[in-house]
Amino acid sequence: MNSILIDTLNDRDTIRPPVWFMRQAGRILPSYQKLKSNNSFRELMNDPKLASQVTLLPINDLGVDAAILFSDILIIPEALGMKLEFTKNGPKFHDPLNGKLKKNNFNFNTSKLDHVYKNIKEVVKNRPNNLPLIGFCGGPLTTFLFMFRGNENEKNFKSAIKFFYTNTEESLKIIELITEASIEYAKKQVISGIDCFQLFETYCGIIPQEMYKNLILPQSKKILNAVKKLNTPTIFFPKNFSGGLKYINKDICDFVSIDWQISLKDARMLVDKNVGLQGNMDPRLLYSSYNQIDNYLNSL
Repeated sequence: MNSILIDTLNDRDTIRPPVWFMRQAGRILPSYQKLKSNNSFRELMNDPKLASQVTLLPINDLGVDAAILFSDILIIPEALGMKLEFTKNGPKFHDPLNGKLKKNNFNFNTSKLDHVYKNIKEVVKNRPNNLPLIGFCGGPLTTFLFMFRGNENEKNFKSAIKFFYTNTEESLKIIELITEASIEYAKKQVISGIDCFQLFETYCGIIPQEMYKNLILPQSKKILNAVKKLNTPTIFFPKNFSGGLKYINKDICDFVSIDWQISLKDARMLVDKNVGLQGNMDPRLLYSSYNQIDNYLNSL
């Protein structure tokens, strides 16, 4: 594949870094909003032609170097048997986790993920110039936290964190189930045609770094390693891991996404030199003038 993204991931020299945006469709694109006005989020996600269209919108609208699969991290708990609803204010579960749920309450139904693989194949069929496709799933801790959300207006994870601390052993068993399901999901994404895989641990920083390193990072590593074994480049996004970045090495991922709250210079000193860095731009900078944005990018 002749791609600035794939060349960069494979440690080849390129004329510039590849550019793409997390959530690069979604609310930011008028073209997406137009589609959304006539289709629900689930309809867009479940229909291969619509999902392919949404995935590829940023290619023409933004001129980015990669497409990102249009999907949602919470389809893993849905495949585990939970009742997921996407409301206008966000996702919620009709049967959120609580102290009564045990590991054997879950039954992984792989067929509930089939639409994603169909979406990938449709994107591969329709993408221009063999443009690379980034697949993804949620990190095990982040997915676990959302499984407690029974009200879409509750944006904190107090009940999930309380449960995690008071029922750590049970929580880790559920996180292991999430990991097992995510491994199968990620591998089938590769088989279906993605060119790169990213694991989003958006709420990595919600627990202490050492706790994440000891209890959760081994599970994240399992997911990423399953993809690496299929010769597909991996990117790990442990948001707000900060000093914990010192634990990230080539055994875990090929590249690590750096959030904007730590400088790339500091991150480079922490992360294993054999692991590439990605990200770090404060998204609010896009409200600034073009000159300010240019100055920032030229300073990196």
